[in-house]
Amino acid sequence: MSTPSSHVSAGDADSAAEVAKIDVVRGTPTEEEVAALIAAVSDAYMHETSEAVAEEPHVSAWRQTQRGLRRPLRRDIPWGRYFG
Repeated sequence: MSTPSSHVSAGDADSAAEVAKIDVVRGTPTEEEVAALIAAVSDAYMHETSEAVAEEPHVSAWRQTQRGLRRPLRRDIPWGRYFG
């Protein structure tokens, strides 16, 4: 059984665009029970989304000025007079 989701009262005009569809699998809930469920779920959702903001990672000054690694030294080329 599905609760009707097409009617919205005049007091809910601002939330008319956000109509939720609820499918009831067992039992026959009253309108008050469905309203309490919607209120509890939407409150939990709003609480979770307010805390779900990802923090910006802290980048230290050392990391900001960090350059890429240099190329490896070539051991086959002698340096100055010293080789071998």
